[in-house]
Amino acid sequence: MDDTSDNSFDVVVVGGGAAGLAGALTLVRARRSVLVIDSGSPRNAPAAHMHGYLGQDGESPAALSAKGRAEVAGYGGEIRPGTAVAADRLPDGSFLVRCGDGTTVRARRLLVATGLVDELPAVPGLGARWGRDVLHCPYCHGWEVRDRPIAVLADGPLALHQAQLWRQWSERITLLAHTWRLTAEDRELSAALGVRVVEGEVTGLVVQEDRLTGVTLAGGAVVECGALVVAPRFTARSGVLSSLGLPTVVMERDGLAIGTCVESDPDTGATALPGVWVAGNVTSPLEKVPGVAAQGVRAAVAVNTDLIEAQTRRALEAYRARVAV
Repeated sequence: MDDTSDNSFDVVVVGGGAAGLAGALTLVRARRSVLVIDSGSPRNAPAAHMHGYLGQDGESPAALSAKGRAEVAGYGGEIRPGTAVAADRLPDGSFLVRCGDGTTVRARRLLVATGLVDELPAVPGLGARWGRDVLHCPYCHGWEVRDRPIAVLADGPLALHQAQLWRQWSERITLLAHTWRLTAEDRELSAALGVRVVEGEVTGLVVQEDRLTGVTLAGGAVVECGALVVAPRFTARSGVLSSLGLPTVVMERDGLAIGTCVESDPDTGATALPGVWVAGNVTSPLEKVPGVAAQGVRAAVAVNTDLIEAQTRRALEAYRARVAV
């Protein structure tokens, strides 16, 4: 272990979601001094429950976060509410992290797990229902809306893929043409799969007793649905990384741009800048909660290994200097 001051840490973790907390927990158990700076605005906050996480299925994101924070604190880690807005790399290779309230903190290494923002299509009312019955991931929410009438909003080429995917959870799939021009091949495939195609731009949602029951079209018609599937654009929360000269890149799926992310080594989360690692949706937009937690652990192991290697080099240099005298 290295000595640190009250405002200096072995590792500062930016972001207190599953990736950041898993990384912080691994590091504090490795006897590192760790500070987690958490803005308190996780991507999955609108969702009441999370699914597919072994041993945690049905748990709320807020409860998982609370457990994780308590575990990190229990091993001596510090969690500080706030927003890290930028960072500077200092001449000795350490980092000065600047927060929105004007405070700064020093870190020997950085683990950035700031996640992403889901940019929803421009349809009134989507934000209020997001993560409840306006959805994008069937592996997260499909079971909960199984067998309901499900509508898919077509505002890009991924819509037909979504319609095919969600058929696994319901046979009652409607493809809302909305602003996308469906090709003859799209329509043929929809017909073959039993997916109904409805023309017309979607102008709003119909909500009754706090449940989505349909969508309205420009002509005034209402299309029944119990869930609406959309394709958000995934935009990395990359302010701290950008300030360090690490840019975002366009992420593609099947040749189609779906958002932005910060590139990193897929095994360790190491970025192109020595001393900086990333984990979670900021680098892997399609990853689910179990996956981002695993990324946090892997990145933390890489960070600790790097610190050990640096300590070893310093010890060897000091030894050689003594012997040479």
